[in-house]
Amino acid sequence: MKRRIVLLGPPGAGKGTQAKRIVGFTGVVHLSTGDILRDEVARGTDLGREAKQFMEKGELVPDRLIIDMIRGRIEAASDGFLLDGFPRTVPQAEALDEITLLDIVFDIELSRAEVLRRLTARRVCQQCGAIYNLNFDPPEDPTRCGTCGGTLVQRSDDCADVIENRYDVYQQSTAPLISYYDVHGLLLSLDGELGSDAVFERIQSALSE
Repeated sequence: MKRRIVLLGPPGAGKGTQAKRIVGFTGVVHLSTGDILRDEVARGTDLGREAKQFMEKGELVPDRLIIDMIRGRIEAASDGFLLDGFPRTVPQAEALDEITLLDIVFDIELSRAEVLRRLTARRVCQQCGAIYNLNFDPPEDPTRCGTCGGTLVQRSDDCADVIENRYDVYQQSTAPLISYYDVHGLLLSLDGELGSDAVFERIQSALSE
């Protein structure tokens, strides 16, 4: 099932979960900009070396570098792709339009209150990296990992003030992007508060049409 898909959604919307299920359903390649960037740097490619200079200074990697990395991966994705984490702005979307056509853009919507509820309840095992959620997937002991017995901690970026700032940044940068894809007839909005299974059922239905 060849599809060219973009997946949007605020922090905590469950994009990672849906991305895995979409890839399993369609067989497309999952293109995560974060993973691509880390891979280019690790392999020491020309693009990776250039990007590393910005990353070491704590600066954002310029659009042109991200776009060049994405371009190569899209050209190699003969069976279709799922873009996760890109585009984030209208200029990035316009640059993507010059590389490829898209079939559909999924936007998983989630309120500020629900994002806060989900992410402030997330806990990570210091030893094995297992992730729990005290609301949805609680361990028997809220302080210990059910797999290895390691200590569960809250990540620093899962604190309420940081989450609220991430949510605001996402809304400011992505609201115009959502309008952009809506105007182009590519956007399908999904209610993230319905739960993972209900969201995926809607995605499956749309991809099967």
